Amino acid sequence: MTAPAPADGSRGLPVLEIAQIDVTPGEEEKFTDAYRSAVGEITSCPGCRSVRMTRGVESPSRFVLLVEWEHLDAHLVTFRESDRFVRWRAALGPFFAQPPTVEHVTDLP
Repeated sequence: MTAPAPADGSRGLPVLEIAQIDVTPGEEEKFTDAYRSAVGEITSCPGCRSVRMTRGVESPSRFVLLVEWEHLDAHLVTFRESDRFVRWRAALGPFFAQPPTVEHVTDLP
């Protein structure tokens, strides 16, 4: 499903996707292996500028995925409506303790 265009018109601007991913405790190493195997699904997607996964120090079951997209539709349409997303979610989804929380932000001018 495609989200409506933001009121500030940011759909055409570069966006940073921030996804907070809580992994089932004890599954962290399997999750990191799955991420390393599947990250190409994102990096090969048109409109993807960069990808970075971080892991919590105080909360080692919490990961934060940071993806820079050329514009919002590169994430919401080009990636999310593709087979790449299906493969990505199939690889990582089994390790989610709950669905990830995802938001998009833009740089201040």
